[in-house]
Amino acid sequence: MRYGAAHGIAFDDELYYIAALLHDLGLTEPFDNHRLPFEEAGGHLAWVFGTAAGWPAQRSARVSEIIGLHMRDDVTAADDPESHLLQVATSWDVAGRRPEEFPPDAREEILARHPRLDFP
Repeated sequence: MRYGAAHGIAFDDELYYIAALLHDLGLTEPFDNHRLPFEEAGGHLAWVFGTAAGWPAQRSARVSEIIGLHMRDDVTAADDPESHLLQVATSWDVAGRRPEEFPPDAREEILARHPRLDFP
């Protein structure tokens, strides 16, 4: 991850990857239970994923925590590197926050590989 490398943030790449992969599942119709915020529902799904993959209970809980905390602006890299990185990445991707933190061509490169189709 460019931001993490540029800021010298050490993180667990497997936990970060799984959290990034699953964090929005609570927004999809099959997993939206209409009672929980999407990040909480996504965290529960990530816990199930980790448990089914044979992870220790603490690791499954950790991926759930990362997804829940990624919605908070106040999570620093020192406090929680994976949550911080997911928050920075998603807020840059969705809302365009912190553009100065990324190389100018990064957005174009990502959009070329992963078009947003109908995503505003």
